[in-house]
Amino acid sequence: MQRSIGACYKSTMRFVLALAMAVVAAGCTRPPDETQIRSSIETMRGAAEARQPAGVIGEIAEDFTGNNGEIDREGLSRLLKFQLLRNASIGVAIGAIDVAVDGDRATATFDVTFSDASRRWLPGGSETYAIVSGWRREGSHWICYNASWTRSN
Repeated sequence: MQRSIGACYKSTMRFVLALAMAVVAAGCTRPPDETQIRSSIETMRGAAEARQPAGVIGEIAEDFTGNNGEIDREGLSRLLKFQLLRNASIGVAIGAIDVAVDGDRATATFDVTFSDASRRWLPGGSETYAIVSGWRREGSHWICYNASWTRSN
């Protein structure tokens, strides 16, 4: 009888240990690369709409270049601060995001529409841009290192 209880206890403990390891392993997995990049873009969108330029710049690489070298990270930061802090009614909507990952590099393409209910910043009320952005993995995080944009409307 003693052996039977001991064997049952060991079997139960093995099961509990295996279950705990499975739960820990499931919790430690990171989301797919495409999901991480989309999440970063959404973080940037939310920060822009909340008029928090630091939240946008936090996803931008130190060596960022925009529109074929026309703007760097510091220039983008100044532009965002000027526009976002000056305008109280900015809306930011992002269309479908297409992400193509190739190892530690990725390209994300999407449309973004900026709206301005006051029409002070955008006389027409809104503008849409086609964005092509380059991303690279830095550790476990994806960061935008370049982007180009063209006005769509």
